[in-house]
Amino acid sequence: MRDVISLGVGEPDFVTPWRIREAAIYALERGYTTYTSNAGLPELRARIVDHLEGLYGVHYEPDAEVLITVGVSEALDLALRSLLNPGDEVVFTEPCYVSYLPGIRFAGGVPVPVPTRGEDGFRVSAGDIERTITPRTKAILLCYPSNPTGATQERANLQAVVDLAVRHDLYIISDEIYDRLTYAGEHVCVPTLRGARERTILLNGFSKAYAMTGWRIAYACAPRAVTEGMHKVHQYTMLCAPHVAQRAALEALSGAEGDVRSMVAAYDRRRRLFVGGLNAMGLECAEPAGAFYAFPCVRSTGLSSEGFAERLLMQERVAVVPGNAFGDCGEGYVRCSYATSLAQLEEALVRLRRFVASRALAGTGAREGVTGNTGA
Repeated sequence: MRDVISLGVGEPDFVTPWRIREAAIYALERGYTTYTSNAGLPELRARIVDHLEGLYGVHYEPDAEVLITVGVSEALDLALRSLLNPGDEVVFTEPCYVSYLPGIRFAGGVPVPVPTRGEDGFRVSAGDIERTITPRTKAILLCYPSNPTGATQERANLQAVVDLAVRHDLYIISDEIYDRLTYAGEHVCVPTLRGARERTILLNGFSKAYAMTGWRIAYACAPRAVTEGMHKVHQYTMLCAPHVAQRAALEALSGAEGDVRSMVAAYDRRRRLFVGGLNAMGLECAEPAGAFYAFPCVRSTGLSSEGFAERLLMQERVAVVPGNAFGDCGEGYVRCSYATSLAQLEEALVRLRRFVASRALAGTGAREGVTGNTGA
């Protein structure tokens, strides 16, 4: 299909900053084409520790508590496979990243979703989580800023979740891949909260903030015993992360802060333009405080999430992701990535406005193609 504007992919439209690419070129010229330590380059682990300490004041031992992985997806898989015994339950909030539920199942665990609502800003409370706790619960999986909603969590709310984990002796897996893409308020790094560090596996990487999705480079930080378990799985599956990507990541943390700030400022401009445009045309959308996704409600069009996405693509050639792909409570919403150019976003708004107007002219008294949970 030609002339499609894709708001579907969760990927920066920026090319990896030149200084990072140049570092990778030099790494190749110098012959850094071998395996590294299973845990990753010692200098990269040390730089990650400095980075986290500088940003959030949390400290890890680089030789025992940091593991370089092939993307956050691998880090999450390692965390789940090293923690879970068959039948252990993992609580996580929905809507959520699409791989959480199958990842838990692959590890032999039982996924326990906690639905959130647009009316609450897609935030979860400790009380919501506590009602799902059973004797088989092993861990709570968090992701803030959130993919797909862009929601963040306030410090007090997260502290209440940590207190809950302490009371029930649970692990916390905190996926913070979007930490640098926080536009409103602070990003709360979970291990910095009272009682959290000794039970939290922090997952982060370079894909989003440094526009390095294709390099597949990330890391996990956790207490020594947990890291040792993850390391055992990692060394027999991936052996190590790609050497050149690790050299590039080292440069990202050493000299690309200005590039990160520039890209985040651009996302913020796009966020305000796009979300304002959605609300102006009648697609109610809470202002996302982080990540680079808008999650508008499309119920006013009389279409289900899938119906909206399909008809919008066929009629106006704009691609979005149905909200129910991220869990049942995402029904009635669609995910739109605004990590694309302002010109593309402005044209997408023109097409969306025309599509919504056509639905109003056609009359939306009877909902079409609605299936499953409406998320009401």
